Amino acid sequence: FYLRFSLTTRQVVSLIPAVGSGNCRDLKAFERRLTEYIHCLQPATGRWRMLLIVVSVCTATGAWNWLIDPETQKVSFFTSLWNHPFFTISCITLIGLFFAGIHKRVVAPSIIAARCRTVLAEYNMSCDDVSIFFIRKL
Repeated sequence: FYLRFSLTTRQVVSLIPAVGSGNCRDLKAFERRLTEYIHCLQPATGRWRMLLIVVSVCTATGAWNWLIDPETQKVSFFTSLWNHPFFTISCITLIGLFFAGIHKRVVAPSIIAARCRTVLAEYNMSCDDVSIFFIRKL
């Protein structure tokens, strides 16, 4: 059996008749706060994702141009990088973004939801990616 708390109707949708909405105020407050926090991260996460996509596409385009250039095979590695500044700069930018932790910023809401699921599992509960709680009764 599941007990679902809905944020849109602000009511407890219960499949277990013994549980009332008065008993779950703290849980609903926690769910509301967690939902606020995850939704607050979404705009920043979207911007980081767009930045990562743009830099990745630039790096892939620069790499393609670098690889199909016939001069690349005739000169040294560093000279070929010097001859293709677009690829060199985009590659350095991509490496810098990964060192700055963009891979964590892109998936931050998912990490938080996964950690909440781990903690809530001890209390026989779970939540989805938008942090709506589910209580499982054994």
